[in-house]
Amino acid sequence: MDVSILVVNYNTCQLTLDCLQSVYASKSQYRYEVIVIDNHSSDGSVEAIRAAYPEITLIANKNNTGFAKANNQGMEVASGRYVLLLNSDTLVQPDTLDTMIQFMDTYPEMGASGCKVILPDGSLDKACKRGFPTPSASFYYAFGWSKRYPDNPKYNQYQLGHLSPDDEYPVDVLVGAFMLVRRETIDQVGGLDETFFMYGEDIDWCYRIKQAGWGIYYYPRTYIIHIKGGSARRRPLKIIYEFHRAMWVFHRKHYKQQYSWITNMAVYAGITVKFGMAFLKNKLSAPVKPDGGEQSRTEVKA
Repeated sequence: MDVSILVVNYNTCQLTLDCLQSVYASKSQYRYEVIVIDNHSSDGSVEAIRAAYPEITLIANKNNTGFAKANNQGMEVASGRYVLLLNSDTLVQPDTLDTMIQFMDTYPEMGASGCKVILPDGSLDKACKRGFPTPSASFYYAFGWSKRYPDNPKYNQYQLGHLSPDDEYPVDVLVGAFMLVRRETIDQVGGLDETFFMYGEDIDWCYRIKQAGWGIYYYPRTYIIHIKGGSARRRPLKIIYEFHRAMWVFHRKHYKQQYSWITNMAVYAGITVKFGMAFLKNKLSAPVKPDGGEQSRTEVKA
């Protein structure tokens, strides 16, 4: 088996069916398997996916285990020499699998790679190529310096806005919506950290992959469409909480020992303030009707 494609589903039935349809429409010379992990959906996803694609491996959890744990469940049964994390709200192109596998086969030093990710309006999903969220990178991003000076590398350490999305280059972080990872790399660094429930696990995984000496590469010779259905103005409190908790967990795990207590306190205070502002903004926002993708992951991280 060349690649095991892991898709985590949680109440995104139609999005997942569309994603799977795009996968099976691939014009690929490689052997692939599809593993869907359902996190206790209540929208009939399990029955619909089984009926439409009886050949896939479907793991039906009895509760919502989170994104990291669900993908780890898929990795445990995956037999491919590569593992592809693929969001349920994405559409791959016919050449995506072949282009990315050929790249990884050509460069065995690469532990993970990602393609270009675009939104339905044609704009770039900026999360597909990032630097690590160091305190300085996070500060410049959170306070708008990266937008103010889009061509300055110093202020664009996180989203790498100064680099063309049409060029290929090594990066620190890919997005969990599409991440192709070598099996040997997974065997060495382990799977996703289940401390992260639904945000931050991709950044943490990339950090560990690079720490282990593997390369990570952005390769925009193909692309996927990221629908990002969970863009409603009013979001469940748990989503807001998990988004900000992931920042705190990542900093504590990887950066706490590298910085002074003053810097650490400033980071934690900033996260707390940002959470409070997001909570108030969410409360004051007018509710909107969910579009079927309410529970999909929003991949922009700060």
